[in-house]
Amino acid sequence: MKSPDIRVEKGHAEPEEVAAITAILLARAAAQPAAPARRGRDRAGWRRLERTPGFRAPHSWQG
Repeated sequence: MKSPDIRVEKGHAEPEEVAAITAILLARAAAQPAAPARRGRDRAGWRRLERTPGFRAPHSWQG
């Protein structure tokens, strides 16, 4: 025989009470907010100056 998934630790619960609390717990578990949809780009469209190399060649187009 399989052990029950929910157990009453103290006192006595009627089967209807156990069914009610099970329904509440399942409803709360199902009501978890969905993961937010990703919007926009993954990367910034601008450069971060602190990540640029310290030296650029004189003939560089980035000058």
